[in-house]
Amino acid sequence: MKRQTRLRSEYLFKRTQQVQLQETQARKAKLFDAIDAQRNISSDLKPDEAALRKSAQWDDAGARVALDDEYNNAGEPRVCVTTSRDPSSKLKEFAKEVRLLFPTSVRINRGQTTLPELVESCRAADFTDIVVCTEHRGEADGLIISHLPYGPTLKLSLSDCVTRHDIGKEAAGNASEAVPHLIFHDFASTLGLRIKTMIQHLFPAPKADSKRVLTFFNRDDVVSFRHHVYAKPESGKLPTLHEVGPRMEMRPYEIRLGTLDQAHAETEWALRAYTNNAKRRRVIGAST
Repeated sequence: MKRQTRLRSEYLFKRTQQVQLQETQARKAKLFDAIDAQRNISSDLKPDEAALRKSAQWDDAGARVALDDEYNNAGEPRVCVTTSRDPSSKLKEFAKEVRLLFPTSVRINRGQTTLPELVESCRAADFTDIVVCTEHRGEADGLIISHLPYGPTLKLSLSDCVTRHDIGKEAAGNASEAVPHLIFHDFASTLGLRIKTMIQHLFPAPKADSKRVLTFFNRDDVVSFRHHVYAKPESGKLPTLHEVGPRMEMRPYEIRLGTLDQAHAETEWALRAYTNNAKRRRVIGAST
């Protein structure tokens, strides 16, 4: 436990330094953009103008700060899929279908395991991520994606979940466990790119001939998820898509800089009520 606490503290200190460096780099870029365009320097930059000019002399050309350094050294993902405690039969069925989405995942029965015990067991087993399915009155209502060993943790609310069983085997087509291609639509903002990074690192790199596709389509900060396989087209014809399922609508509402068991981890972003006072303001995609 002392070792885990020390490593987590070192990681959080390193990340704090990276965030501060990114803010400094952004202020430098803003300063030199104003100088190059021969515009007046904004008042918030004037107190630090001399220090920014001096530190810029030691910058490497084109240097960038990697905010997502949690994933920089990530190898082949190993995902643990589980549920909240005492799951209903519907949630168990939903968790099985979620497990099929991730080619390198393993589903475990939660039982009476507490969150600290679950996280510690997954660390010891070299899992890279934990995905927890939650429910309300027998209906799946949330996903929690926690990256190991130190975070971050992404929380999403779910709605309009339709399982393979509800779609029907004939309509759904055959299930495939090949590594899928991923399609992301309108994850253009900084937050959108952050969420995209968290999701795409749950999957290994696909082969070029894979015929399985997962689509994450963002519209008004609600992400529609669809799962398809396609058949090889005959000459002169277009490929035929078959929806496999499940399908659902997802809405991110929180990102924490810690693992699932850390109740007091720093909140990187949270969806707050009554703060979106502009009808066209979007936080994940490009505002229109």
